[in-house]
Amino acid sequence: MRSPGRADRIRQVAKLLRDAERPVRILRTVAWPARLRDEFFASGESALPRPQYEPLDPSATLALVAEARRLATADDDIDEWLRRQAWAIELGARMLAAVGTREFTALSIELYGEPSSFLNDQASTSLDLARAFEHTLSDANTMNLGPETEHTAEEIAQRVGKAVVRFFGPRAPEVHIVDELSANALAQTGDIKLRRGARFTDRDAAQLVQHEAFIHIATSLNGRDQIDLPILGAGHPGTTRTQEGLAVFAEFISGAIDPDRLGRLADRVLAIQMAQDGADFLDVYRWFLTQTAGNKDQAFENTRRVFRGGTLTGGAPFTKDVVYLDGLLRVHNFLRAAVLSGRSDCLRLLFAGKLEIEDVPALCHLSEIGLLRPPTFLPPWAHDLRFLVAYLAYSGFLNSVDLGKIRAHYDALLADAPPVHFD
Repeated sequence: MRSPGRADRIRQVAKLLRDAERPVRILRTVAWPARLRDEFFASGESALPRPQYEPLDPSATLALVAEARRLATADDDIDEWLRRQAWAIELGARMLAAVGTREFTALSIELYGEPSSFLNDQASTSLDLARAFEHTLSDANTMNLGPETEHTAEEIAQRVGKAVVRFFGPRAPEVHIVDELSANALAQTGDIKLRRGARFTDRDAAQLVQHEAFIHIATSLNGRDQIDLPILGAGHPGTTRTQEGLAVFAEFISGAIDPDRLGRLADRVLAIQMAQDGADFLDVYRWFLTQTAGNKDQAFENTRRVFRGGTLTGGAPFTKDVVYLDGLLRVHNFLRAAVLSGRSDCLRLLFAGKLEIEDVPALCHLSEIGLLRPPTFLPPWAHDLRFLVAYLAYSGFLNSVDLGKIRAHYDALLADAPPVHFD
């Protein structure tokens, strides 16, 4: 039912939440300057880094959230969606107020979960999946899976730059090479930064385009086009699981993923569990050295991700990185279920802005009353749904197949077959 008064109230709450979210810059607040890496290596990799954070004063955000809650009291999907945004934004603000303490981790777990949190089947966990990947991919490390070439930041900048101009046209982000960057690459709505001197594989370039550009930047721009619902242009902790899950799914469905990337995602979950169990920064760094074949820069970067915002002495990590595997499963299962249930109409809603899967019913209602605009930018695999729907229909059926019996059959079949080594 269309009601001008109701629509105006929804617009008002969506704007209040957008304003409340603006100071809650999670990754910016917990970021480490590049000098900490240099100091760590100068210490002979023996001294804990000493990051300094500026805690957020949450009072302005909390006041706006309270006003949004006062207005969003209806017992329907749309107001429930608005209240969920308020909850996530409030917790994000409180988490940044506690940066550098154990309370930061307690709030991080509320927002992102932890390795032992149940997935939506209420049986398996991200830790289970990470261990399964580690076990399965260990064999891949001994095989020749194909040629891999290395590229400079300058070469990758050219490839990525061409891809984003073709996709976004005049709204394409600029691609820069910078001297100071804690990671090899960083993408934001307006630009993509690559660290000078970093080395990339051809798959790194494809992953950067599919994950960062075609999902994160695209959903940011689509969200900014939602003039009636500006909160959809904001990436806050309540949207992170679906955003990262959709981005990793994009790597899979486009063929950009590889065992090394999958292993890195699994290692992040295992490392967070190690830190929760009491491992300090040095313990986790040394473990990552074994996982990265002695690559010190990569080991430091991986360890930094685990401990940023928390405490470096163990027991209180930043748990955000569990969302990559958790979100991947949730997104994949949602897409399969939607197709099997005859609701392929919902698939493109995931690109309408920054949102969570549980928001989809509200978005359906918002579309019905004319407040939700269709997404402007869709990755190629979602723009033409023919392949995606065919794949998801087949993938959905696989759930009914008893993999244990099939594996037993083929294990017996290959038991006496020697390994194959092609030159």
